[in-house]
Amino acid sequence: MTPLKKYWSDIVNVVTTGQRSSMHCAIASVGENGVPNITPIGTVFLRDDQTAFFFDTYTSQLAENLKHNPNICLMAVNTKTSFWLSSFLKGKFKSAPGVRLYGTVGELREATGEEVTAIAQRIKPLAWTKGSKLLWSDFTHVRDIQLSDFRPVQYPKMMEHLWN
Repeated sequence: MTPLKKYWSDIVNVVTTGQRSSMHCAIASVGENGVPNITPIGTVFLRDDQTAFFFDTYTSQLAENLKHNPNICLMAVNTKTSFWLSSFLKGKFKSAPGVRLYGTVGELREATGEEVTAIAQRIKPLAWTKGSKLLWSDFTHVRDIQLSDFRPVQYPKMMEHLWN
């Protein structure tokens, strides 16, 4: 069993918590000229087979970088203040604070009905807002991510009990 598969449920929990707390994941890419870029993406979805996808709508620099180098690092961090305060007070994280996922991103393709349903469910709580209508009303295309490895965000003295 690969480490990615072994820890998949933990990884999913960290990414889900991170997206809920900050409303996005960060995807790092590198351009043709070697300059790194980080893109916040609020539409990342993990699948049960250790792959992922995201809706590619506002990612001009990421899309440009992927033409030359499909390798990415996706990072999700629990940014909830109460999580960090509680962890510092106890000197221990009750769950992992973050994770980095490494992989390659595929070509832009039309979203499936299932993927469109998934994004509709995610944005549903804010669908009534003006901002939601302006930003989240045109999700039609996705990119798949083939994940190959992961690395937890580590604070060893406060999380020795995690990722065992």
